[in-house]
Amino acid sequence: MADTTRITVTLPNDQVAELRKLTDNISGYVAEAVARQLRHQLLGNDLLRHQEEHGEFTEEELAQARSRIFGAADPGRSASVA
Repeated sequence: MADTTRITVTLPNDQVAELRKLTDNISGYVAEAVARQLRHQLLGNDLLRHQEEHGEFTEEELAQARSRIFGAADPGRSASVA
């Protein structure tokens, strides 16, 4: 089991009510949400650093990335959306 630290987090009542509907392990649910957000922020930082070093991503690079992430075609996005 991973090392843990007990903290207190204050959430709006409606969020707590919805969490209780979704899970009986709120700590685990929140820990996963925090881990996901940390990964998201670290990836964003890496992408910004890459662009600072190598220039903006081209439309072709963005299209390739979208294809790898979402599959062959992402109908929710046009090629011009960055």
